[in-house]
Amino acid sequence: MLKLQRILRLVVCAGLVGASFGCASSRTHESTGEYVDNTVITTKVKAAIFNEASLKTLQISVKTYKDEVQLSGFVDSAQSVAKAGEIARSVPGVGSVKNDLRVK
Repeated sequence: MLKLQRILRLVVCAGLVGASFGCASSRTHESTGEYVDNTVITTKVKAAIFNEASLKTLQISVKTYKDEVQLSGFVDSAQSVAKAGEIARSVPGVGSVKNDLRVK
């Protein structure tokens, strides 16, 4: 009976350790917490761009991965490219901005 309890404890501990590694992030995968944080950042950047009257929000796509915001799509002028990048950088939590917007 005592041996069975030790084996059971070992299995439970191994399961907990394995589960904690399964939730950790790597270079190519985000943890659940990072994914939620990045979703919040994406939403804040989209809202900030939406509040800027000079930018057409339907033309700008925003994605966030590990606190790096990527802007893509087409805008009307170089000033709009710069303005969108500036707005994205001003959002709290943004680590860096990759501005892939193109002038059409």
